Amino acid sequence: MSLPERRDVPTIGEVLRTPPSCFENVQGYDWPHHEVTVGPGLQMAYVDAGNPNAKETVLLLHGEPMWGFLYRKMVTPFVDAGYRVIVPDLIGFGRSDKPTDEFAYSYSNHVAWVRELVEKLGLTNVTFFGQDWGGLIGGRVIAEIPDRFARVVFSNT
Repeated sequence: MSLPERRDVPTIGEVLRTPPSCFENVQGYDWPHHEVTVGPGLQMAYVDAGNPNAKETVLLLHGEPMWGFLYRKMVTPFVDAGYRVIVPDLIGFGRSDKPTDEFAYSYSNHVAWVRELVEKLGLTNVTFFGQDWGGLIGGRVIAEIPDRFARVVFSNT
């Protein structure tokens, strides 16, 4: 069964972003944040911790209504074990852009945006850990580009 293609809306409405000052007092999530452009010019924020040349990468994907902060206590142990760790904020959450057009938030769009992140970062030999809706989104990405993934863990999905 194939999913419908991502809905390419002519406009995604206004794009909102949570001001950086809202994250200043967040404790225990101090890793630098990066951004990658996905879809129609949206900025997806992500943490990239550990050795960028590590042989294995752990991709931690949150669900609703969370953001990457959910994994704040998991990043350091994985980095200490020698992994590269990628923790994105899905579009609409955390530090990522937030389109005002509710139709922008389709399942197929989220799948496409996460796939773009994986491909643009050149991730391979990935251990995927997905929680809640992050598991459903990540599961579809894995089905589309399975050669990039080595292991899968679903939690509360």
